[in-house]
Amino acid sequence: MAALTSITPTPTSSSSVCPNFRTSPLTISSRITPGCSCPSTLRSGQASKQRLASQNRRGLIIRSAATKPAKSPAEEEWKVKRELLLEKRVRSVDAKEAFRLQKENNFVILDVRPEAEYKEGHPAGAVNVQIYRLIKEWTAWDIARRAAFAFFGIFSGTEENPEFIQSVESKFDKDAKIIVACTTGGTMKPSQNLPEGQQSRSLIAAYLLVLNGYKNVFHLEGGLYTWFKEGLPSESED
Repeated sequence: MAALTSITPTPTSSSSVCPNFRTSPLTISSRITPGCSCPSTLRSGQASKQRLASQNRRGLIIRSAATKPAKSPAEEEWKVKRELLLEKRVRSVDAKEAFRLQKENNFVILDVRPEAEYKEGHPAGAVNVQIYRLIKEWTAWDIARRAAFAFFGIFSGTEENPEFIQSVESKFDKDAKIIVACTTGGTMKPSQNLPEGQQSRSLIAAYLLVLNGYKNVFHLEGGLYTWFKEGLPSESED
């Protein structure tokens, strides 16, 4: 008889960037059946029988390398993030209040959008540290994510920026007054349709900041969309 090979999909958790996409790395088990005629197992006498029995017991397991890395703090459940944000009394402010705080109370606006979006237009004086960046590596997992984005017609997929906190710490001390902003803003306020509010890049960034000891973190409700809509001071970079 020939060798029997079984292929079993093993689901992994979803990507933080593309939450609806799940990879299923293959687990391949190959067992040599009694009487196998494979050249590597053709032996005579009792030694051959013992070797075949030993192979049957052990089997051969090969796992795909396309498995997801361990979950990062940014990938924590939104419910957990929201609880900490509320516990640390992270305030949400609208665009006009954010502008007043920036002007009168030395708050700085931390724009966590990708660098390209920041350069197209941002609040005057805002500082950019992107919380997500274009996928850089070419591991099996990264290739799988690129394929997932391409499936949805997205050819510039992003990943969590592992240097986010390090970059923020190089610009601000832990007592800095920071208003975190992204495009839409998200919200911590419950509603009938969203009983736990809605997660956003700026709220994820705010969570990471308080998790790492920042004490004066605010959040821009309505996002930079409302800042631009209100006609508040903005600038761009060529």
